[in-house]
Amino acid sequence: MISFSPTEEQKMIVSMARQFANDEMRKIYRECDENGSTPDTVIDTAWKMGFVSSSIPEDYGACGGEHSAITGSLIAEELAWGDLSMTMHILCPALFAYPILGMSPETQKKKYLPLFCTEKYKGATAALIEPRFGFDPYSLSTIAQPDGSQYALNGEKCYVPLAAQADLFLVYARENGSSQGFIIEKNTKGLEVGEREKNMGIRALATYEISLKDCRIPKENRLGGEKGCDFNHIMNRSQVALSAMAVGVAKAALEYSKDYAKERVAFGQPIASRQAIAFMLAEMAIEVDATRLMTWEAAWKLDRKEDATKEASLVKAYADDMVVMVSDRAVQILGGHGYVREHPVELWLRNGRGFVTFDGMAIV
Repeated sequence: MISFSPTEEQKMIVSMARQFANDEMRKIYRECDENGSTPDTVIDTAWKMGFVSSSIPEDYGACGGEHSAITGSLIAEELAWGDLSMTMHILCPALFAYPILGMSPETQKKKYLPLFCTEKYKGATAALIEPRFGFDPYSLSTIAQPDGSQYALNGEKCYVPLAAQADLFLVYARENGSSQGFIIEKNTKGLEVGEREKNMGIRALATYEISLKDCRIPKENRLGGEKGCDFNHIMNRSQVALSAMAVGVAKAALEYSKDYAKERVAFGQPIASRQAIAFMLAEMAIEVDATRLMTWEAAWKLDRKEDATKEASLVKAYADDMVVMVSDRAVQILGGHGYVREHPVELWLRNGRGFVTFDGMAIV
């Protein structure tokens, strides 16, 4: 049976994430969105708090906590409540480290996981999304072709977070009809990082297009070695992470618009007392809580090593719609104030609109 009581360790981690989001992220998120960057000091502080490394076992140099999808979801929600762009930046190395942790043979784990257990933020990322209409992660256009002791990769990727700063890339490509992961190190011949993309939302997170032109890597750089990886499991974990982040963004929009409605007086009464506004707030709250519970159910099944494909797919589809609805209604409740940058609801709407396109950009 699903328990709604977090462990003492989870309570401590959630409290730490919430305090960091409130004390660090909320103070600068507007400035970061305007400037298109996040201060290194904030990223370094978050890294030292172990939001990524806490899931890596002691054998590889970390504190040895359990790799739990539920714990990861709790962290993702709290940090995304602070700011989505910074959250994706902070957790970006997990896109590389967690598939290694869950899928790789011991040789790959010993080579790469210790790199994520130091006090310095490790630049690593993953590339899944492709710049084409009708993109399907299970039918990729990027091809990995075996060639002797190597693989040759060819294709184009977009929305690759922090690609210009990354030392390690986990690139997903099609091999014999299935999607597999391939480890590519910085400066590998044939790997080219393009210009930074200009996005509607997540403007404080630098994303890039990358191209692979006869990019050759040794066969031992295939994620999972000869066995390969369970790509569907990776996608399930990504969908759960993104759903948790959507809950965090929507929760921020709900709280802000609710407080505004209580304080904004029109015709002698707070607008929250008006039925139309009250019903909007109630429906927003219901949708946020419903999505959170669906996220926890999918994460719970992942932690039990059960097939969570249905639950992860459903909650991701639900969360994509929910976060747009909640953030859009927050803009409506603020009226004309919702459309100006003096208030953050327009930022949350821009960020929320992107979740439908964020496949593979987060993982728990």
